[in-house]
Amino acid sequence: MQQKRVAAIHDISGFGKCSLTVALPILSAAGIETSVIPTAVLSTHTGGIEGFTYRDLTNDMLKFANHWHSLNLKFDSIYTGFLGSYEQIDIVSSIFDLLKSSNTLIMVDPCMADNGELYKIYSDKMVEGMSKLCAKANIIVPNITEACFMLGKEYKQGPYTKDYIKSLLTELTSLGCEKIVLTGVWFDNDKLGAACYDKVTKTVEYAFNNRIDGSYHGTGDVFASALLAGLLNNFTLIESTQIAVDFTYSAILKTAKAHTDTRFGVNFENIIPKLINDLNLI
Repeated sequence: MQQKRVAAIHDISGFGKCSLTVALPILSAAGIETSVIPTAVLSTHTGGIEGFTYRDLTNDMLKFANHWHSLNLKFDSIYTGFLGSYEQIDIVSSIFDLLKSSNTLIMVDPCMADNGELYKIYSDKMVEGMSKLCAKANIIVPNITEACFMLGKEYKQGPYTKDYIKSLLTELTSLGCEKIVLTGVWFDNDKLGAACYDKVTKTVEYAFNNRIDGSYHGTGDVFASALLAGLLNNFTLIESTQIAVDFTYSAILKTAKAHTDTRFGVNFENIIPKLINDLNLI
C-alpha cells in the first residue's frame, strides 16, 4: 500500500505542545507522511504565557503551496487548525483549490474559541470567514463554543441533552460540510467526549471516556490529529472518534498524575504506543 500523505497547515510554537508540534509527531507515528505549511513561528504558544515572540508567515503560505503544485504532489488529506488572521483564511481556501484532488479529505479544525469566548485575536469577521472555510471541508471538528459562534447561537453551559447536540450537528451541515465531529460533549459529570454526524446517513454517534477536571492546553490539536490518523488508516468516523477520545483522555490522565503545568500541553508522547496499537499498526 502506498503511504498516505497529509498537508498540515498550522503554526509552530517552539514550546508548549500544540499545532504542528502535536500534529506532526502524532500523524507520523500513525504511519502518515506529514508535510507542513507553517502559518507562523512563535517561541511559545499564547495561552497564559507572556512575552512570546511571533513571526508571521502569511506571505510564505501560498508560495509553499505553489511550489508543491509545481512538483505535482498529491495529498490524501489537507488538515488545518489555528489561523492567525482573516487573510490566512482566504489563503487557505486558495490552497485547498490548488492542492486538492477528487480523493483529498479536507479537515478543518476551526480553532477560534473555547468556554463561551472567542480567542482575543478573533473577530466576528473572522468567524464568518472560518464558516466559509468549513463549507469547503469534508469534515470539521469544532468544539461547542465554536459551533455556537458559527451558527450565531448563544453559548450554553453543559451538561447537554442529546436533542441539543443533535440540533447543533444538523445545523452545522448547513455550512456545507459532509461530516462533523463535535467535541466537549457531556451529559453528566462522569463522562466527556465527542459526537459525530454524517449528513448522508443522518446518524448521530457518541464516543466517551472518563471526565478529568481542569483545562489542558492543546488537547484539541491532540484530538483532531488522532482523529485524522484513524480516518486515514481506514477506520470509520465513529471508530476514529473513539480512538481520538481515548488517546486524548490517556494523555490528560498522564499529565494530571504528574501535576504538570497545564499551560504546557499534555503528555501525548508517552501515549503514542497506545495509539499505534489502537490503529492496529503493530
